[in-house]
Amino acid sequence: MIGEEIRNITASLPAGVRLVAVSKYHPEEAIMQAYQAGQRAFGESHVQELQRKYESLPKDIEWHFIGHLQTNKVKYLAPYVSLIHAVDTPKLLAEISKQGIKCGRRIPCLLQLHVAQEETKFGFSVEEAEAFLQSGEWREMQGAEIHGIMCMASLTDDEQQIAHEFDTAHQFFLRAKELYFAQEASFCECSWGMSDDYLIALRHGSTMIRVGSKIFGQRQY
Repeated sequence: MIGEEIRNITASLPAGVRLVAVSKYHPEEAIMQAYQAGQRAFGESHVQELQRKYESLPKDIEWHFIGHLQTNKVKYLAPYVSLIHAVDTPKLLAEISKQGIKCGRRIPCLLQLHVAQEETKFGFSVEEAEAFLQSGEWREMQGAEIHGIMCMASLTDDEQQIAHEFDTAHQFFLRAKELYFAQEASFCECSWGMSDDYLIALRHGSTMIRVGSKIFGQRQY
């Protein structure tokens, strides 16, 4: 079942779009079923859970941290995390850079835009993200590298609203690419779209979808 879902989703994706299988709260056995179907990128949102899975599962897995990350937890992920999706403050990016330097690497990151209506969602507003990029302080952070933008849409059945929010993020990505990253081939990722809205996301610039329940079912622990 898990392997079949992986194959169905990946077969339906346009060229240049990648699937991150959101494996948080699901056991190692479920991840291995997806792995055996060819999936290599997995998304987790709790540092302790990710640590355990990293240590026990194959080392060619790409671990994506997709949750809200506290600065005091960055050091645990820094040696091996493939991509941190939800950088929501300059302070967090600075800490990622500091830990990246300690590990001798530049940790790939995405800036999280807050485009949804819910107040509970984290992230930069469009204005805050613009001001941060304009400040140029991120250029001094040698242990972190901004690879693109991440967002979450509002939890709603209104597909037009979801499309508008994804489009807002995509327009920001395009502007940032032109103004700040024109020479950076690595600034190429638009991470939006989950189990319920990834088909909309694909029509609005997404290069990376984060799908969990559609693959693994509801959380198991």
